[in-house]
This record gives sequence, structure tokens and C-alpha cells, in this order.
Amino acid sequence: MDRRDFLKSAAVAVLAAGLADRLGAAVRRSVADFGAAGEKAAGKMPDLVAVKGEKPADMFDRGIAEFGGLGAFVKPGDKVVIKPNIGWNQPPEMAANTNPELVGHLVRRCLEAGAASVTVFDHTCENWVQCYAASGIRDAVEAAHGRMVTGEQESDYRKVSLPDAVRMKEAQVHRQILEADVFFNVPVLKHHGGAKLSCAMKNFMGLVWDRRAMHRNNLQQCIADASLIRRPDLNIVDAFRVMMNNGPRGNAASEIKPMKSLLLSRDIVAVDTAACRMIGFAPDSIGHLKAGQKLKLGTMDLSKLDIRRLG
Repeated sequence: MDRRDFLKSAAVAVLAAGLADRLGAAVRRSVADFGAAGEKAAGKMPDLVAVKGEKPADMFDRGIAEFGGLGAFVKPGDKVVIKPNIGWNQPPEMAANTNPELVGHLVRRCLEAGAASVTVFDHTCENWVQCYAASGIRDAVEAAHGRMVTGEQESDYRKVSLPDAVRMKEAQVHRQILEADVFFNVPVLKHHGGAKLSCAMKNFMGLVWDRRAMHRNNLQQCIADASLIRRPDLNIVDAFRVMMNNGPRGNAASEIKPMKSLLLSRDIVAVDTAACRMIGFAPDSIGHLKAGQKLKLGTMDLSKLDIRRLG
């Protein structure tokens, strides 16, 4: 049974049982199970890859090669969803959003690997049309023949049960994430005034309809809870330019540090822990990292991981 048939079988079983509102959790479990089997068949992949370089696209190609190439994740005919951070009406130089060169290049590589479609979206904090344009991501995605969709229509969200969550037991989640065969989580690393760290786990807030409820209900725990929605096939952290202070929107070029780095990992807690160290924060000071580890989403103990450093 190939990956597509496996996922479809899981979805059909859920619908037949009359549990359509729990599709997200069912798909998440199916993807995790299939991924574990695939890893055993293909041999061990690295736990985390850290790349330094002059161009985001080149760094991605070098990093993904350590996992066996993008074909290890994307199969012909797959529907791929890429979730960058596009929350702010800011240009790429301000590092408030994911680097557009990286996003466009990932779209192109997915299509080269045989993806049937590649969709990119975010539930933005400011006007979505302006954010998509100013970030440079809309132009980059469309130039690579990907598809941009909005996160601003509540009708596009589906109620998902999160039984393992501590505070956020259910959420309205964008259907693109629930329906995709492959999900790439592509945040930008930066400071955040509320969560302190904005990276892979924090990027999940752009998947849900009501972010304000997360702020009211123990933000750090809710960030971890939201990460239960679906495990990304790969987390790809943009640390080319890093906003060191006054995030998440930023207000001065002097706050941006050129780190020219990229992190790749399937472990969302580990990649955020590594990113946390890069930006100079103590991992133990970030509540959602500890909460994510407790939920068994990953590990903060990088000493036990296979980490490959390139450049």
C-alpha cells in the first residue's frame, strides 16, 4: 500500500464511523504511523540538519540531501501544503515573515518531485492581501507555479478534536492542512513579545481560526497543544535574517541579525530548541518547548540526537 492509499483508507474509515469532525487527528496519526514504517524501510535519517550559506535556496538543497532528497517526502501525485509565516505587512528585509526565496524554491522542488499541487497559505495577523504581497511570498510562489490561498475565510476551517491536549481540546483548523498528503512547516525564527520565541511550534497558530482564544487560555500550553494537530513531514526553519527584538512584527532594521542559516528536522521540539539557542534564549525559559516535550512531540535534549552541520 502506498502513502496515498494509506491516507485515503484512514480518512474513509473515519468518515464511515461518523467522526468527520475528528479527521485532523485521524490523519495526523496515520501520517505518523506511515512515516515510522517508511523510516525503517529507507534507513535512518538525521534528527536535525543545520546549514550555513549565502542563499536560502542553496542551503535547502544541501540540507534536504542529508535526508535522501525531497523524494523521501514527496511522491508523484501528492498534494503538498507549505505553511510559512506570512503574518505581517513587512518586506523580506525586516525578517517578520519567512524568506520568499526559500518558499518559492521549495514549491519548485516539490513540483519537480512530482507533486500534483503545491498550496501555500497563512492566517495572517494583518491584512492578508497586503501581507502576501509585501512579504514577497505571493510573487515567489506564483513564479514557481504554486498556488496561494487565503486563511481569512472561516468556512475553510474544520473542527478538530485534540484529545491529548491540555488546554485546547479542540480547534477549527484550515482544511488545507487536513487534506494534504504532505505538510511542510516553514517558519521564520524571531523574537516574539508574547511567546518569547516564534519558530516551528508557534507557526501552528496560523493554522487555526481563533488565535485570540489561545492567548486567553495559557498561550504557551496552547502553542504546544496546537502542535498536536498534525506532525509536519518536515520542519524547515528560516534563520537567514533573524529579528532579535521587538517581534513578531519588528520596527527597525537595526533589530535584524544576518545569521544565514537553515534548520531542518522532523522533530518540532528539537528544531525549536536548536533555534532557541541560536537566538540566544535559554530553552528552559520557553514554556511551549517544555510543554511540547511533555506531550511527546519531540525532545529538548539535543545531545542524544544525530545532528549534521553543513557549512
